[in-house]
Amino acid sequence: MTSDSIVVVNTGSGLTRALANSAEVVESTLDYLLPIPEGAEARLAEAMRYATLGGGKRLRAFLVMQTASLFSVSETCAARVAASIEMLHAYSLVHDDLPAMDDDDLRRGKPSTHKAFDEATAILAGDALQCRAFEVLAEPDTHSDPQARCELVAALGAASGSRGMAGGQMIDMVTEGLTLDGPAVTRLQALKTGRLIQFSCEAGAILGRAQSHQRHLLAAYGRDLGAAFQIADDLLDVEGDSAEIGKTAGKDVAAGKATMVAVLGVEMARAHADALAKQAANHLDGFGEKASLLRDLAAYVVQRRS
Repeated sequence: MTSDSIVVVNTGSGLTRALANSAEVVESTLDYLLPIPEGAEARLAEAMRYATLGGGKRLRAFLVMQTASLFSVSETCAARVAASIEMLHAYSLVHDDLPAMDDDDLRRGKPSTHKAFDEATAILAGDALQCRAFEVLAEPDTHSDPQARCELVAALGAASGSRGMAGGQMIDMVTEGLTLDGPAVTRLQALKTGRLIQFSCEAGAILGRAQSHQRHLLAAYGRDLGAAFQIADDLLDVEGDSAEIGKTAGKDVAAGKATMVAVLGVEMARAHADALAKQAANHLDGFGEKASLLRDLAAYVVQRRS
């Protein structure tokens, strides 16, 4: 760790407890929103639940819950949006693990969905999770104001489509094995990972019908947090253990993936992640103590071991 690394404040107790509480609420909401129907399609629902329930850091969900709390949004509404994002994220992981993509057999410490079921079921489960995510956002129970629901749907579509996560995945695939410079890697990761994290932060402001400058500040926080998070992920791929991180370590390096670690080296990449995390926290100055857990989260994402 470099000399100017972030000092974690309260991550051993307050943040850990808040993350666990948020995950419990969102897990319960996901369980409710993903019931198993009767009939032959039950296998699809089982695969959807397998991919979504019982694992993951729920970082994106936590961001929704915390940013929504800044504007006194009801926990029930925030949890529905958080669950929607977790469904969208789960779909991306299911498809990302397929042989046609990253071909990974391990996800969240258990067999990938296509290994637990089969490839065709995994594809359908991802498709259905994506559809369900938008369906939940559009439902009146998510927000009483139809304008807010429309904004959530449009923003998630932009964050996850060709101008966001899917576009980033495409760049990641076509540049595999190529040498990219820092700006190119930054753009790739901002689309593939950062846009969904940024949306998770903006979602709370949309739910709270916040002023535009507040939404912009939270978007900036999410953008820098997402960049720091991805660099930390790349460092774990180099330095982590598969059992600890819950997925195959060293896979990105072996595949020649473009990462900031490959561009900067381990120590400079770690310093860059720390700087981004500090910058993310600075965007929250106008929210005062209400944003203390979000500041702590910025420190946590660059020091985590899984």
